[in-house]
Amino acid sequence: LAMYAGAVAVPLLIGTGLGFNEAQMTYLISIDIFMCGIATLLQLVVTRFFGIGLPVVLGCAIQAVSPLILIGTKSGISAIYGAIIAAGIFIVLIAGIFSKIKVLFPPLVTGTVITVIGLTLIPVSITKIGGGDAAAANFGDPTNLLLGFVTIALIIGVQVFGKGFIRSIAVLIGLIGGTILAALLGLVDLSAIAHAPVFHLPQPFYFGLPTFDLWSIVLMIIISIVSLVESTGVYFALGDITERPITGNDLKRGYRAEGLAVILGGIFNTFPYTGFSQNVGLVQLSGIKTRRPIFFSAIFLIVLGLFPKVGAIAQIIPEAVLGGGMLVMFGMVAVQGMRMLSKVDFMNDKNLLVIAVSIGFGLGFNMMPTLFSQMPETVQMFTGNGIVMSSLTAIVLNLFFNGLPKETDEVTELSLQQ
Repeated sequence: LAMYAGAVAVPLLIGTGLGFNEAQMTYLISIDIFMCGIATLLQLVVTRFFGIGLPVVLGCAIQAVSPLILIGTKSGISAIYGAIIAAGIFIVLIAGIFSKIKVLFPPLVTGTVITVIGLTLIPVSITKIGGGDAAAANFGDPTNLLLGFVTIALIIGVQVFGKGFIRSIAVLIGLIGGTILAALLGLVDLSAIAHAPVFHLPQPFYFGLPTFDLWSIVLMIIISIVSLVESTGVYFALGDITERPITGNDLKRGYRAEGLAVILGGIFNTFPYTGFSQNVGLVQLSGIKTRRPIFFSAIFLIVLGLFPKVGAIAQIIPEAVLGGGMLVMFGMVAVQGMRMLSKVDFMNDKNLLVIAVSIGFGLGFNMMPTLFSQMPETVQMFTGNGIVMSSLTAIVLNLFFNGLPKETDEVTELSLQQ
């Protein structure tokens, strides 16, 4: 339940952004739930090559939403899954040397990128609060605004007055409450549930065979590396809670399992997976530090994913209600990036310059992608996406001003522990 709202938000956003029909959305959400369970099992079961063996839950990476919509819009749905498969293979191959690559992604870089990802997604949630289509005549209808703000108020209320587990599912409670209010107003359409089949099996390449576009692959690899950095923090947090030292071999197996989950996501037409930080707090809260509850959770997700009517339930959430919940989630993504940046030395003006220029490029180029319309198409592939420009700018400027750490291995280990 803690991860559910964040997990289904990804297929809902991407499917809506790419204009998927009802049947496609139902499949997308159902297979997402199914693959969350499979991806979680890959991390729970420890083999020689895969699995970190911690009580970790994997879900779709929210930071992949905007890039995947861009890839789908420019190069087609097949390029989305080609890029995901290629990124997954890349992760598996670099798992053993990621600690060395990670020096390119200190908190200065990752914090900046995740902040930009959150900030660039917030306008999407605002559009949904208004009704989903800014060009529509009824955009900003008072009823939609009421639903959006009531959802936000419910989430805030649960966070303020709720305790323990209830607080951890605040977004889900907000979405349910907002949908109930919409149903009372006669604004909930149940046809998606009625039309969905009772049972289905996952189908490889449901949306067709993948195509491999270089620009799309590069973009997805960047997002996957950022997700790996985030997952690393989850692994060390769980290692600390469960009092288990995390070794380099543990990380390699964890990275490979995540890469394998991403590959399977591409094959079965869902999205990249990453360790969900929402569930780390539950391990600490419950005091249950074994993997057994997570095994049951993973199996439960797999079973749910086999019944499309369950997945179709997510489709009945009105746009305005979804927008209210997403506003909070995307805001939290941005705040997570800011928390990473709190580890940065702000007394150093060079660091401030790296952050300022990277965020400026990220938000500015995202709002005005036609700025480079007179440049060659190859250049436009990179400049048209603010997240890519923010990532590349932060990496290059950080290397230019700060260089590589002298004691690479020692610094890497320290940053991993942090």
